[in-house]
Amino acid sequence: MTKRPLRIHWLQHVAFEGLGSIERWATAKGHALSVTRLHAADPLPAVAGFDWLIVMGGPMGVRDEATFPWLANEKRLLREALAAGKTVLGICLGAQLLAEALGAEVHRNAHREIGWFPVRLQTGAETHPLLGGWPAEVEVFHWHGDTFIVPPGAVLLARSAACTNQAFALGERVLGLQFHLETTPAAARALIENCAGDLAAGPFVQDGVTLLASTERFDRINALMQRVLESLEAASMGAD
Repeated sequence: MTKRPLRIHWLQHVAFEGLGSIERWATAKGHALSVTRLHAADPLPAVAGFDWLIVMGGPMGVRDEATFPWLANEKRLLREALAAGKTVLGICLGAQLLAEALGAEVHRNAHREIGWFPVRLQTGAETHPLLGGWPAEVEVFHWHGDTFIVPPGAVLLARSAACTNQAFALGERVLGLQFHLETTPAAARALIENCAGDLAAGPFVQDGVTLLASTERFDRINALMQRVLESLEAASMGAD
């Protein structure tokens, strides 16, 4: 058992994209949450000040340092956290930043993928500690135009029809998810309101009505998010 609550620090890129259901889980567990709002020029923490680093999504790209100069320091913090053996979870843009920090390329995906589409687990993923027990195929929420190459030493966990690399893990405490499991109905509404231009017609783009049509879909992905967090928590406890 861990001797104290986990210190979970998260990085926010835009005001309208928060932790979603992750915040509910962390609060219920009694873990300590802190945040750097990069869009508001908050200072980054020292690596010694947290146990977990969660890097969330955003509409910018990993190479947009000219427009968002704080990206350079964020990438440095990510590299330092990895070198220090911290638990790191990257979601969407966060997964792309994590992949780059691990030495992999990030590039434009062949398709924008926005909406509810299935991902299929890859060989070995069903027994991986972070996704063990998942069904072979599961519907999740997507909102991205870029993607990553799987970093050296990491394993590919999932793919979709629109995007070859959807999730990767490096060991049991570093996880990148191109898709979203944390999204709640309120979070999806905020994305629709603030990123409406992304919803231009495409083969893997659904409209706002479809995105919000079923609250049960959000319940299902939030339950999967909880399972992932519990697995990361178990791995963190084992490392104490």
